[in-house]
Amino acid sequence: MERVRIRRELMDYLLELARDFYPNEFAGFLRERDGVFEEVLIAPDPHFGRGSAFFNPWMLPHDESVKGTVHSHPGPNPRPSGADLSFFSKFGGVHLIIAYPFVEESVRAYGSDGRELPIEIVD
Repeated sequence: MERVRIRRELMDYLLELARDFYPNEFAGFLRERDGVFEEVLIAPDPHFGRGSAFFNPWMLPHDESVKGTVHSHPGPNPRPSGADLSFFSKFGGVHLIIAYPFVEESVRAYGSDGRELPIEIVD
């Protein structure tokens, strides 16, 4: 994947979620339709703490439209941690990190190999 395409409404909602959960992290799964991320799914019974977010992916129904993940960092660093990179390599797809102060400029996208990908917002 060369670029990550995401609907404006979803981007705005993800930023709002990050602000609402602050100072804790939040995490979810991203649904894609026709090459554009359009929805987020929050796994049942998640744990969102100040230094990590945990959810059991086995709690989600099988959904072939899930092509990525998203999580927030309560600090200003949008770079993936070692734990993030390990998760990326196991889950695959696209991974968004939303860093404090939770504005569009603090969102980064990464491939499963940890390589940063450009983001395109579509209306």
